Amino acid sequence: MNALANGQEDFSYLTPLFKAAAAYREDDHFLSLPEVAEHSSLAKDDEPLGARGAAKFVRSSFEAGLIHVEAFAQLVTVAQHVDPHSPWTLLRGALEDFATAAWLLAGQNREERRHRVLRLWAEDFRNRDQYERDTNHVPGPGGKSGAERREEVKHLAQTLGLPKLTKPEATRIIYEAAASAGLAPTPTQALWRVASGFAHGRFWPDLRASKIRNGIPLPDGGALVHIVVDDIRLEEMAETCRKLLEHTASQYTAASSAS
Repeated sequence: MNALANGQEDFSYLTPLFKAAAAYREDDHFLSLPEVAEHSSLAKDDEPLGARGAAKFVRSSFEAGLIHVEAFAQLVTVAQHVDPHSPWTLLRGALEDFATAAWLLAGQNREERRHRVLRLWAEDFRNRDQYERDTNHVPGPGGKSGAERREEVKHLAQTLGLPKLTKPEATRIIYEAAASAGLAPTPTQALWRVASGFAHGRFWPDLRASKIRNGIPLPDGGALVHIVVDDIRLEEMAETCRKLLEHTASQYTAASSAS
């Protein structure tokens, strides 16, 4: 970590990401992306999808990404010191969120974009069904279970003549979203992998995305090491999140504006 003269850490390389997210800050909440104009490209995409349109999913994913960045910004600006794991865990969430939103907007044609969002809705309801079964949840009068909602989504896809709704894989979403944003897909995927490793408490990320500041030899021949964040790797992650954030906002504005 880059130490300042007063002993605090220098996280100035994170400022561009924090500023990009802060542009959507309004008092105690984040501003949502604008509503979709009636005759816009995105409105035409979503017209037969009803409540399962892409605009809702894009806005939700984008806002979730902003919240992850905000949490990281608070950690840095208030605590003024960051452990080797939390930054990666928070930026992993932001990267996935922004990438999902970008991926939904990046389909090459209307059919592909509709297929992508219905795949995500089907997976959303599958996860909801898992939770409901774990908790023995019973829908109230007039309500429907996650499993029933998932069947509705599958039926909608069939009605529209779309391909089978396969499970969307996070690695593929990130790879394709990166490509759509002009980022190198494989390095972006690698950043997500190391962030996931940190989030799950794996050992290997410490070897590839951390720095050893010092070590204390132990009687058994091992060593107690002091591990800190690798600024270069973390800056790459922050810049990738910023670029996906800005790309998504730009693409959404273009797709949701009246043609």
